Amino acid sequence: MRVLLTGHQGYLGTVMAPFLAAAGHEVVGLDAGLFADCVLGTPPADPSGHRVDLRDVTADHVAGVDAVIHLAALSNDPLGSLAPELTYDINHHASVRLARLARDAGVRRFLYASTCSVYGAAGGDDLVTEDAPLRPVTPYAESKVRVEDDLHTLADDDFTPVFMRNATAFGYSPRLRADIVLNNLVGHALLSGEVLVLSDGTPWRPLVHAADIARAFAAALTAPREAVHDRAFNIGSEINNVTVAEIAEQVAEAVDGSKVVITGETGADPRSYRVDFSRFRAAVPGFDCEWTVQRGALELAEAYRKFGLTREDFERRFTRLAVLRAASEAGAVDDTLRWRR
Repeated sequence: MRVLLTGHQGYLGTVMAPFLAAAGHEVVGLDAGLFADCVLGTPPADPSGHRVDLRDVTADHVAGVDAVIHLAALSNDPLGSLAPELTYDINHHASVRLARLARDAGVRRFLYASTCSVYGAAGGDDLVTEDAPLRPVTPYAESKVRVEDDLHTLADDDFTPVFMRNATAFGYSPRLRADIVLNNLVGHALLSGEVLVLSDGTPWRPLVHAADIARAFAAALTAPREAVHDRAFNIGSEINNVTVAEIAEQVAEAVDGSKVVITGETGADPRSYRVDFSRFRAAVPGFDCEWTVQRGALELAEAYRKFGLTREDFERRFTRLAVLRAASEAGAVDDTLRWRR
C-alpha cells in the first residue's frame, strides 16, 4: 500500500516508518518537525514526506494514498493541561479534518492512534475491555475520545476507521522520549542511581513497546476489513499490566547499583487500570506482543549507555514540554506552536 504516516518524525513514527517499509509498503511521511532533532544515537533515515502542520493539511497531501496511519498529536499530559485549547485544536479538530479529507480522497483505511488513557480512573480489579466506560482525566485523553466518536460517524462501506488504543509506550527509538514512565525511570536510575517514583507507586499501568505498536499497526493495515472496521482495539499484552512500583523494581534490576525511591509527594494517581488485550489477538490471529517491561528496561539502559545520555539531554532534549518551551522562548514557534517563517 501507499501509506501516509503522520508524525513520522516522532517517537513512535521513527520506529514505525522503517517497519512498514520493510513490510513492502510505500511510506509517505507528514510531520511538523517539532521534534525532528530529538535524536539519541544514529539519526534515522526518514521516508520522503511533507513538512506541514497537521492543522494545515490539504487534499493534496492525501491524494493517491491507500491508507493513513495517524500518529501525530500533542502527546504529553502536562502539555495538554498547560495548553488545553491547542490540544483540542490539534489532536481533535485537525485529526477529524484529516480523516474527512482522506475519506473524500478515496482513502479506504484510517488507523488512528488512540490510547488506553481513555479509561482514566477505571478503578476495580477487573481487566478493562474496549467496551468499558471511558473516563478520561486529562485534555489529551479527552481529545482522543472525541476523535474516536467523530471518526465513527465517518465510517461507511468505503472508509474504515480503526481505533488503536495503545498502552503506555516504552523502549528505545532514535527519536527518544524521556517523559514516559519506563524510559524516564531508566534514565533517572542511570544518571542518579535512584529509580525515582513521585506517586505512591500503587497505580496500575499497561505498557507496550514501540516496536510492538508498529507490528500491531502493520497487522491492522492488512487485516480483513470485517475484522477491524470501525472497531476499537487495546494494543499491548496482559503480562505488561504492572503497578508503577513494580515497574520501578524491574528498572532497579536492569540498572546495577540503582535503588528504588518512592516519595509519594504527588499522592495517589487517579489513572489506574489494567487492560484486556484479547480482542486484537482474536481479530488478527497470530499477533502477540514480543517485548516485556524487563527486556525493555535492559534495552533502554544499554542504549542510554551506548549513546552517552546526559542529564541535560534527558531533562531538556527528550522531554516534550521542555522542547516546546525552548522553541517558544527562542521565538522559533508562535503561540499556536506553528513555526515562524
